Amino acid sequence: MAAVRPAKPIARRPVVRPAAADGNPDGPPCPACGVPNPPERRFCRRCAAPLHAREQPAPLPWWRTVWPFRRRVRGGSGRALRWFLLVSAVAGLLVAGFALLPAGRYLFEDVRDKLGRTAEISPAEVTASGQTSGHPATAAVDGLTNEYWGAPALGSSLTSTFDKPFRLVGVVVHTGVSKEPREFRQGARPTRADLIVTTEDGKVHEKKVRFTDKPGPQTVRTGISDVVSVRLVLRAASGQGEGRPIAVGEVEFFRRA
Repeated sequence: MAAVRPAKPIARRPVVRPAAADGNPDGPPCPACGVPNPPERRFCRRCAAPLHAREQPAPLPWWRTVWPFRRRVRGGSGRALRWFLLVSAVAGLLVAGFALLPAGRYLFEDVRDKLGRTAEISPAEVTASGQTSGHPATAAVDGLTNEYWGAPALGSSLTSTFDKPFRLVGVVVHTGVSKEPREFRQGARPTRADLIVTTEDGKVHEKKVRFTDKPGPQTVRTGISDVVSVRLVLRAASGQGEGRPIAVGEVEFFRRA
């Protein structure tokens, strides 16, 4: 007798049973196979498809897809709070915009001053509250540093008037009787002054200025629009003595080109 290999188990084939006759059910037909079903059934008795499909919500309009309207709420809950927060945010932005408008405009103009080019502008008229013999006020705007305006005392002022309003970017002042160090030390020179700028609308801008006690140009940044006149008032000086007027060698004004 020979060995016999065990047979492989064979799975039983499924048997499709016909649906039991329930008479004539008056329920809705199955949306998948069309077989009528009793009203109380939730799934088809033949293909088990759901008989009562959920209704899909209508598509939202485009403005309901943008925050803060994109989240649909049940029964309007939270809608009033969202509208209050939205209106408050818009009102806050408007108030902040109006409050920061002057600062923003000043920052914008200041950036333009720094990135743009400048050009020198000459005043139409120069006057002084006082001057010494041989050193008139016009010597401060003649383009030469070996001639100077000689102020007789502290408190004297030099006023420059312009024909048309312009954007004053900066003022360059040369103090002392000369740009040579030895001659510079022999004369009186201002160390502190007030720069008073008047605009076309009559508004006055005042800036305290300190000069280093050495020869050469000293720049004062201003950044003021619609300027019509600039007045330099001397407040302190070094090297004063008998017969030594306070010397301002040159005053240059620069506008935005």
